[in-house]
Amino acid sequence: QVQLVESGGGLVQAGDSLRLSCVASGRTFSGYAMGWFRQAPGKEREFVAAISWRRDSTYYSDSVEGRFTISKDNAKNSVYLQMSSLKPEDTAVYYCGADESTPYYSDYVRHGMDYWGKGTLVTVSS
Repeated sequence: QVQLVESGGGLVQAGDSLRLSCVASGRTFSGYAMGWFRQAPGKEREFVAAISWRRDSTYYSDSVEGRFTISKDNAKNSVYLQMSSLKPEDTAVYYCGADESTPYYSDYVRHGMDYWGKGTLVTVSS
């Protein structure tokens, strides 16, 4: 079993930057990918970004492409999300995910991932 813990959320103003971190524990993660999802108030959880754990490929949702950057540190069992040019519509609880079942990003978008953290709140004021 893999446990995920997010950190780095907070209250920022529109246009600001913020960096989220997620560390996996329980055992060394050796699956296919880790990623970030978010859930805004009254909305369903949505895919934000994912990074291959075994390669250097990344994948982003259209809404964050060019503003957010996902990165990883395999040695630290960690994944990060650098968020820039934040907008009020980015306000959400951000969840870290890890997947051991499939290497396909389309599966993460449709079905999420195998393991989830409890989330960290990001609030962007206008």
